Amino acid sequence: MTDLLVIGAGPYGLSVAREAMRAGLSTTVVGRPMSFWREHMPAGMYLRSGPDWHLDPAGALTLREFASEFPDPLPISTFLDYADWFTAEAGIEVGEEEVTRVDTAGAGAASRGFVATLASGATISARNVVAAPGISRFGVIPEWGAGLGEHTCELVDFAAMDGARVLIVGGRQSAYEWAALIGEAGAATVDVVHRHAQPRFDRVSWRFVDQHLEDTLAHPGWWRRLPDSEQAKIARRFWEVGRLTLEYWLEPRIQDVRVHAGAEVAEATAGTVTLTDGTVLPFDRLVFATGYKADLARVPYLPRLATQRLDEHMQSALEGLYLPGFAATPDFGPFFGFVKGAPAAAQLVVADLAARAA
Repeated sequence: MTDLLVIGAGPYGLSVAREAMRAGLSTTVVGRPMSFWREHMPAGMYLRSGPDWHLDPAGALTLREFASEFPDPLPISTFLDYADWFTAEAGIEVGEEEVTRVDTAGAGAASRGFVATLASGATISARNVVAAPGISRFGVIPEWGAGLGEHTCELVDFAAMDGARVLIVGGRQSAYEWAALIGEAGAATVDVVHRHAQPRFDRVSWRFVDQHLEDTLAHPGWWRRLPDSEQAKIARRFWEVGRLTLEYWLEPRIQDVRVHAGAEVAEATAGTVTLTDGTVLPFDRLVFATGYKADLARVPYLPRLATQRLDEHMQSALEGLYLPGFAATPDFGPFFGFVKGAPAAAQLVVADLAARAA
C-alpha cells in the first residue's frame, strides 16, 4: 500500500508529489502529464504569468532554474517544457492510465484508506489520496447556450474557423486571446460580447497574490475567517487585474474584433443572437469564454462526499482525501485557481499528511 496516491499530473498534482516525496512518503502518481494544458489550451497561447511562477514547494526546481532567459510573453510551450523537466528532475514517475473510481477501503481505523480502480481493472491501494482534477470538468455554459456552441476549453484547434462568423461570449483574457487566435486563423468576423466595460490593456502584475499565499500558510483557515468585506476587496482586486485589465500584447492583435461591451444575450437561436441593446449578430460558431465553477459532482471517480467544503489542509469531508487546486477556491480563495498557488497548496497538504503519519 502506498502512502499517497496522487490523481492528476497537472501543476497541483506534480507539486504535491514533489513535496510528498521530499517528506519521505511513498507516492504514486497517475494521470496524463499536464493534460489540461496540452489538450485544452491552444498551441499558440501565451501565459499571463512570468518566470516567477513554478511548481516546486522547495523553491529549487523553478522556471528560472530551468532557463535563464524567457520570451515575453511566455508561450505555453515553454511552460510545458519546464513541467517535463521538473517531473524528470524531481524523479516523479507518472502512470498515465485513467482512474475510473475511488472507494474507501473499509470501516474502522485499522482499514482506513482507499482503493482506486484504473481503466484496465487494476487497482491501487493507498492510505491517502490527493485528487487534482483538471478544470475542463468545471467549464460553465449558460443555460440559453446549451447545444449552441462550445466552451473555450473544448476549442483549441482553429483550422475550421477560416471564413467563419464567430461569436465569443465572455470578457476575460481567454475571450480576447481566443478572439485574436481565431481572427489570425482567418475568421471572416469575430464578435466579443460581455456584460462589463471594455477592458484596458496593460502590463499586469500578480505580485499581490504572494502575500495572500503567505497568509494562507501562516494562518490555517485564513481565507474563510476573513470578513466578507475583506474577501470582497480581494475579489475586486482579482476582477480589476484579471478581467478589467488584459495583457498589453493582446491589443494590437484584436484590431478587427468587434467588441460589444455592457451587453448580454437576450435571445438566442441556432445561428443568431439578439443582444440586450438590440444588436442582432449572426454566427457560424459560438464560443463560450464563460469561466469555470468548482463542482465535485462532475468528477466521476470521486466517492460521494457529504459536503464540498474542505478543512484547513484542503482535506475533504472524507478523511484522507485531499482536493487542492481549483476545487479548493471556495474555501481558500481565487488564487488557488492559478499555478501560483500550487506550491503553497502542496505544503498545506503534505504538512498534514506528515503530521498524521508521525
